[in-house]
Amino acid sequence: MHMLPETQTADTARGDVSRRDFLKLSSGLGIGLLLEFSLLGTACSKLGIGGKQEFTPNAFIHIDQDGVVTIVAHKVEMGQGTYTSMPMLIAEELEVDVSKVKLQHAPPDDKAYGDALLGAQITGGSTSVRGAWKPLREAGARARMMLIQVAADEWKVRPETCYAENGEVVHQPTGRRVPYGDLVEKASRLPAPSAVTLKDPKDFKIIGKPVHRLDAPSKVNGTAEFGIDVKVPDMKIATVSASPVFGGKLVSVDDSEAKKIQGFQQVIKLDNAVAVIADHMWAAKQSLAALKITWDEGEHAGFSSASLREDIAKASEAKGAVAKNTGNAPGVIASADKKLEAVYELPFLAHATMEPINCTVHVQDDGCDIWVGTQVPVVAQMVAAQLTGLAQDKVRIHNHLLGGGFGRRLEVDSVAQAVSIAKQVNFPVKVVWTREEDIQHDMYRPYYYDHISAAIDEHGNPQAWQHHITGSSIMARFFPAAVKDGVDPDAVEGATDLQYAVPNVYVDYVRHEPPLPTAFWRGVGPTHNIFVVESFIDELAAKAGKDPVEYRLALLKNAPRAKAVLELAAEKANWSTPLAAPAKGKAGKGVSVLFAFGTYIAQVVEVEVDADQQVRVKKVVCVVDCGYTVNPDTVRAQMEGGIMFGITGALWGEINFEQGRVQESNFHNYRMMRMNEAPVVEVHLVPSQENPGGIGEPGTSAVMPAVANAVFAATGKRVRKLPIAKALTTT
Repeated sequence: MHMLPETQTADTARGDVSRRDFLKLSSGLGIGLLLEFSLLGTACSKLGIGGKQEFTPNAFIHIDQDGVVTIVAHKVEMGQGTYTSMPMLIAEELEVDVSKVKLQHAPPDDKAYGDALLGAQITGGSTSVRGAWKPLREAGARARMMLIQVAADEWKVRPETCYAENGEVVHQPTGRRVPYGDLVEKASRLPAPSAVTLKDPKDFKIIGKPVHRLDAPSKVNGTAEFGIDVKVPDMKIATVSASPVFGGKLVSVDDSEAKKIQGFQQVIKLDNAVAVIADHMWAAKQSLAALKITWDEGEHAGFSSASLREDIAKASEAKGAVAKNTGNAPGVIASADKKLEAVYELPFLAHATMEPINCTVHVQDDGCDIWVGTQVPVVAQMVAAQLTGLAQDKVRIHNHLLGGGFGRRLEVDSVAQAVSIAKQVNFPVKVVWTREEDIQHDMYRPYYYDHISAAIDEHGNPQAWQHHITGSSIMARFFPAAVKDGVDPDAVEGATDLQYAVPNVYVDYVRHEPPLPTAFWRGVGPTHNIFVVESFIDELAAKAGKDPVEYRLALLKNAPRAKAVLELAAEKANWSTPLAAPAKGKAGKGVSVLFAFGTYIAQVVEVEVDADQQVRVKKVVCVVDCGYTVNPDTVRAQMEGGIMFGITGALWGEINFEQGRVQESNFHNYRMMRMNEAPVVEVHLVPSQENPGGIGEPGTSAVMPAVANAVFAATGKRVRKLPIAKALTTT
């Protein structure tokens, strides 16, 4: 993903900003060894001494005289554990205690701090450890070599006779030791080694071991600062009401009643929204409720979920852009004696991050300060520059911890709105959306409408597979260059890389845009396609009269890692042992297999369905092969969180429209899983020598079809249209 607009200015060209930021950083961190390196490759140098002039770093390590190590890198922490896993990579090769390493937000610079996998300064797509796995270790190893060299020179011995241990250099023959802090000043005068040998994995002391989250203490004791915690002098609070219909415009506002509320300051009018500024949030909220607002609802006032479904079903009749074509699937299916066809539908979904949407902005004549938690700091900076007319480097982004991202904070609509409000006042203003505003004005996971069909041989195995996908293109808005020949790679991810051995495969895509914004949602494309693929493969197993696990295993003969996770999941879940049904209801097990983000997962889900068709997920067994496991605790936590997120979406997640308005407004009707409803989750990790895969999102994508398949096993009802709870009670 890459999002630089054409308006990017020349002074942000790669190298200039990076070098400038590096100098600022150096002065802020004090005396020590400051090593610059690239997360995009293996290059590494040290500013001004020995570094190649054309080399542009995108991350830095600083070791101070107390031995504290600071990494300045491109990712943000939104609960996924990045600020523990990335320090672990450095600590392993640098031979320091991981508690001595901290990670610091990088300043906005899309090119200098670009992610190697995404091509821009973005946190998302389960890429943090995948992209940093080798460069961070190499940087740590180089710093270790420089420190050993200094100690060896001091002792007048060969570096080969020294080794690093626990933040010290040790001379093996004599046992002499010296801490890193005593070496950093001289080490800073050495050129960075051009070649480095990484540790053999068998010697890992930190990687692969469970490490407590480094950010946990501050989040427990309340000292961690999220965007919504920001307080700056003279700051006021604003809350907003946008047009209830997407595309609507503001006509007029009567604030006569709002002015009577203590703490009210003023009303700010935007093209499509109204904001009230007050002394505090309660006064702002009360004042907003007291406004009498008139809207021009525009051309989408008649939009509804029913009209959307009619439109997208019609759009799906068109021939799509070809995303995958192996063999002759359409021809084989057309002439087959036995075949199976189905239509699947997935609804709009909201992100509903726990930390409400917020952004604090102070616009002045000579600059603009923005305090926010964002996954895309450069985009936030550019949008603010465009709105204020300031040069891009006059917009200062103060990034913060994110109280949940899930893709919502890849978008900067709320930042743009906050800047537009702040432009109209001469003091800092924190704009906070209510939960209702967030649910009803989110940028939603697209509605998808999929035709899928297969030709089946005499043994019930698919000989041809055709998947016809219709839905919104997020990439066409977010990163148009990624859309090739009409195919949105996100919309087809999980469908084109089918792990099952099917000789003829055809996948195509029809773009259909609703009159509302769509965006990435945790798990992105695979949340949609893995549900369809794994539900349909379950349908084929049922049609063949075969066990769903055995059916899959036979088709995974060419995918050994996928086959291995499935075999282990079946074993750990006692797949072949039937569940005892509850006194009033039914029980069943469902299974799914996923390959996405470089990770293989198999999940077995146990459900109970009561007499009122209410589904309760009792247990999830999750087997993960994500290559090298950097922090097993983080992998398990990400799987557990992703599974809860996915079950919530599968059972209850749905955004509906009537008269152009979102019908859901808060957690009472946009249902979240409650703590007492959480299932038992077992996570088993498969040892692997492969490079790390992503872990932040695949758990969500894998669990959704497993739940639906378990419901089928329990009830005999195949859910082809999410959410499951609604499908069971309305059919």
